[in-house]
Amino acid sequence: MGLLGLRMMLGLAVLVGGYAYGQLPDGGKPLGAAAQALPQYLKNAGLEQRLNQPLPLTDSFLDETGKTIVLGTYFRERPVVMALVYFKCGMLCPQVLHGMAVGLKASGFVAGKDFDVVVASIDPTDTPADASKAKTEFLQELGDGPASVATVHFLTGPESSITALTEATGFHYVRVPGPDGKMDQFAHSSVIMFATADGRMSEYLSGIDYPSRDIRLALVNASHNKIGTVKDLFLLYCCSYVPSAGKYTVDVLRLLGIAAMVTLAGMGTGFYLLTRKKQMPGRLA
Repeated sequence: MGLLGLRMMLGLAVLVGGYAYGQLPDGGKPLGAAAQALPQYLKNAGLEQRLNQPLPLTDSFLDETGKTIVLGTYFRERPVVMALVYFKCGMLCPQVLHGMAVGLKASGFVAGKDFDVVVASIDPTDTPADASKAKTEFLQELGDGPASVATVHFLTGPESSITALTEATGFHYVRVPGPDGKMDQFAHSSVIMFATADGRMSEYLSGIDYPSRDIRLALVNASHNKIGTVKDLFLLYCCSYVPSAGKYTVDVLRLLGIAAMVTLAGMGTGFYLLTRKKQMPGRLA
């Protein structure tokens, strides 16, 4: 996929290989050929998919009420949908959280029953009050009712805990100047992540719009097939997760294999019925 410049919400983000990066301060540059050159600072703001990597479950954070918790508190029985953002962001992060809430709502799965949500800030200056406000907005869009309040967690934390979490997930970011010149903005990729109940990275979905089918399949996979239906398992077999694209695609070879098996089964059934018909007159005699 080529590199595209993308203007968003009076600022700029850059879409690279399926991942959006915000914030881009040199907004005066034209789109097109000039946008094909990746800004130097964005080279340190990419994403490394560290599948099966254990998360730092013993590290401490603050939840949206200001209570100190260890990350492992939220990894017990269900798969976890994760996002790394910062709550003072006015451009890309709200789009990520919006897309996450919409996709989860459309997936048919329910927070607290089928999955938990953990959203952590990469900005050590974010406060529990910032997290609480972001959580309220997210819950309004998610719409799973009172049960989701206790299973959707918005976290802030010290630099050490943030670094441990971003290193484990492969989520890299760099500080960039805001419109006022202060280094209080972050360039980072837009992605939601899935982890198993025991705290290992499972999958990443890129962009700011997350298809409900992909979210559903990612959750089924992260749960080790403990949630979902027979249809989900069939779709999971027919679709393959492509890490480089951060999405699911139809696995043509598997579909051809299924078609071949169905064809052989049909031919075998037809041959059996034809053989049986030829034998039936002899039996009557």
